[in-house]
Amino acid sequence: MTIGVTHFLVVGAVMFCCGLYTMSTKRNAIGILIGVELVLNSSALNLVAFDRYMGAGRLDGQIMALFIIVLAAAEAALAVGICINVYRNLATVDVDKATQLRG
Repeated sequence: MTIGVTHFLVVGAVMFCCGLYTMSTKRNAIGILIGVELVLNSSALNLVAFDRYMGAGRLDGQIMALFIIVLAAAEAALAVGICINVYRNLATVDVDKATQLRG
């Protein structure tokens, strides 16, 4: 049995659905960030799979996946800083309580 592009797409779709489910059900900001990371990683997996099986060796998908990884790292750094600031002000990271920060 050989592993084809379909297998990678199924794994990417499962990761994407898990990320969407996590983002929609969690109230904790850290849990929502984990869901966002799952969605970004699933898209990077799909780009690399398409590049490997249908890209004819151009490495476009891998370069885009590298940009997604850099974007995810920057997003995580900013979001953790925001979570720390919210925790200092409200003593919780519950996103429903964060609506009190409106100006």
